[in-house]
Amino acid sequence: MLRTVKTWAALTALCGLALTPLCGGAAAGENKTLKVGFVYVSPVGDEGWSYAHDQGRKAIDAMPGVETTFMESVPEGPDSERAFLNMARKGYDVIVGTSFGYMDSMEKVAGQFPKTTFMHCSGYKTHENMTAYFGRMYQARYLTGMVAGSMTRKNEIGYVAAFPIPEVIRGINAFTLGARAVNPDARVRVVWTRTWYSPDDEKKAAESLLDVGVDVIAQHQDSAGPQEAAEARGVYSVGYNTDMSAVAPGAHLTSAVWRWEDFYKNFIAKVQAGEWKNGNFWYGLDSGLVGIAPYGAMVPQEVRDRVDAARQDIIDGSLVVFAGPVRDQDGRTRIAEGALPEDSALLGMDWFVEGVLGTTK
Repeated sequence: MLRTVKTWAALTALCGLALTPLCGGAAAGENKTLKVGFVYVSPVGDEGWSYAHDQGRKAIDAMPGVETTFMESVPEGPDSERAFLNMARKGYDVIVGTSFGYMDSMEKVAGQFPKTTFMHCSGYKTHENMTAYFGRMYQARYLTGMVAGSMTRKNEIGYVAAFPIPEVIRGINAFTLGARAVNPDARVRVVWTRTWYSPDDEKKAAESLLDVGVDVIAQHQDSAGPQEAAEARGVYSVGYNTDMSAVAPGAHLTSAVWRWEDFYKNFIAKVQAGEWKNGNFWYGLDSGLVGIAPYGAMVPQEVRDRVDAARQDIIDGSLVVFAGPVRDQDGRTRIAEGALPEDSALLGMDWFVEGVLGTTK
């Protein structure tokens, strides 16, 4: 049975901002149903980061013996801590937080509820009962960069980026490496919006890049604002999180996408069986968690074939996205020839590769 709190505002209106249980629902222990709560930083909508996670939630909600709820548009920081506390005090067995900025709040609450399983997406902190999990989206970014690098005519690609954190920087770098693997003259211009979901701001950021002459727009935010800007200007675009072709059918080349359904179903099945072990997990293309959306009709077959071959090379290990040599914007070698970076280096990446125009500040 699905129970939904549509927005954080709705939750606070019903329950108040005090640390009270979620309104409604059966008390813990009345049955053997596994109760799972999701907290989203943006609206679920019909595309984007929260929408992709919610498809996974719906998949587990259909499983026998599972009941889910979700809260959307919950800000990072103290509000997320209150959301996690509300769910934990109500007796939810599993609580899932899907934004990087939820990490510290979840860690704090997890320490207070040792019998609850906490799942934090995109961070790195763990606890005895708190898992950090994510996907190697940079692998899919590399592939979408190959598409963009093949389709640009001006060799100028725009990238509307959220926040200058390692996750986003790593994605920009992988995208750029992919673009330059097929087009060494390609450059990627970055504009920061410092938003995860602000359609107007993200669309305006894309327009600012279009004004300086880019002819492909990529993004790292939840909204399809950058896709709309590209469609309106008659240039190409690369989406993120979900297939955004419906928003920009004339512009959309492909998207780097998340497919959470199988991941969440497998996870919940292990929890139900008493087999889940908390830890830190980072899944790649081979898992199916990350991938790319279907190509737009404008993408030539030879481009598709080349990208598909690279995808298989990444899966079988013959292509490693950040294999050296990799140079930074200043031409300094950051990853030596023949070297493969440790995950810790990727998770802390705070520099741009050669070919990116912009700063990491």
